[in-house]
Amino acid sequence: MPKYCACFLFIICIWSAQSQVPEKIGDTLSVVEQDSLKRSKFFKQIGNGFFPTKYIDIDLRYLIKFNQYEGFRTGLGGRTNNNLSEKYRMVGYVVYGFKDHHFKYSIGGGFRISKSTDTWVDFSYTDDLQETGSSTILTDKRFFSFFEPRLLNISLFHHHITKNVSLEHRLTPYLLSEIELSRSNITPTYDYTFFVDDDAYKEFRMTMAKISLQWNPFNTFESDGDIEIEKDGFPNFTLQLSKSFKDVLGSNFNFFKADFRTIYKFDINPEGSSFAEATLTGGIAAGKTPLTHLYHTYPNNLDKQTILQRFSVAGINSFETMYFDEFFSDKFATLQLKYYLKTFDVSKHIQPQIVFISRMALGEMDHLERHQDIEFKTLHKGYTEVGMEVNKILFGFGLSFAYRYGAYHLPEFADNVAAKFTFNISL
Repeated sequence: MPKYCACFLFIICIWSAQSQVPEKIGDTLSVVEQDSLKRSKFFKQIGNGFFPTKYIDIDLRYLIKFNQYEGFRTGLGGRTNNNLSEKYRMVGYVVYGFKDHHFKYSIGGGFRISKSTDTWVDFSYTDDLQETGSSTILTDKRFFSFFEPRLLNISLFHHHITKNVSLEHRLTPYLLSEIELSRSNITPTYDYTFFVDDDAYKEFRMTMAKISLQWNPFNTFESDGDIEIEKDGFPNFTLQLSKSFKDVLGSNFNFFKADFRTIYKFDINPEGSSFAEATLTGGIAAGKTPLTHLYHTYPNNLDKQTILQRFSVAGINSFETMYFDEFFSDKFATLQLKYYLKTFDVSKHIQPQIVFISRMALGEMDHLERHQDIEFKTLHKGYTEVGMEVNKILFGFGLSFAYRYGAYHLPEFADNVAAKFTFNISL
């Protein structure tokens, strides 16, 4: 199946690229205006994570990545665009992990119910990995980051085969929603046993319903020709509710999850040359929930002996001194505060910016005895770290330093310190 998917995506991408024929424009002014609009549309699509061709938009997320379990992960993904059909779409990807020697893939499609509200019904079949303890927000797939540095260090994954149907709908210009029904077979790639009701589970079957809401009440909209550009306003809010149903399509467990996030940015001075950002996240899992669907609170530190051995790339909103797989929670909250100073105009290509950071996390875990063959701690004492970044020193690269203090401070000084690269680019 993965080979057929790969061939299918490769053929349609080549076909769509070769099908592009330049249009003839009557006069020079029209040529300039059309070129400007095309450039604006092109960079908007690149910023959303897609490289446009005539009929297929190539998904940039699947070209190349790296993590500790798969090693290099590379492949091809894409979706059909409005030039092929405004009412129907196909999406899919195929990737290969060079360390685990396995193909992963997803294939699906959908149809649009309403153009004015951007309402779509989608179906998909996915055979892939997911990070244990991560909480995937449905509406986040509409947003794209060129570089996700935290992925480099992740090692704890579970394999899942998931069939789902979803409904995307824009309730208002400021409120996105998505509902999903899914059926998954889940197998951890590490030693783990979940004990519940006198039964031991090493594989899980889950039938789940999710509803996700992304509310951006302060966003603004600007027109650039026939293109409408949405600009972020703050604060914004994300809420997702999830429910697993036992004995529905063979599902093993009943549990409920609620995830919340809000981001607020505000200028420190009238010119906006320095500003602050606060990110508050929280989640709760109630019921008989395996570790795969609990919370890890965004760690990003390798469990190595020296600072240089742990030297990697800093994340965007991760705890840089917290070791991977060190803590898990069934209820948690994090607060991250960042203060961005005005950039230093050293030269045209060197304009560093200093950022001061403070991070806090609090978590709990009920029924620790259910989780066997794996060791971890809880965050009931409260986790704290401070840090500083010097970003965009050269070609988007910078440096990050963080220090772990408080209740989870470690005996050896060096174990509390994290030094890393940062990487920031923007279109």
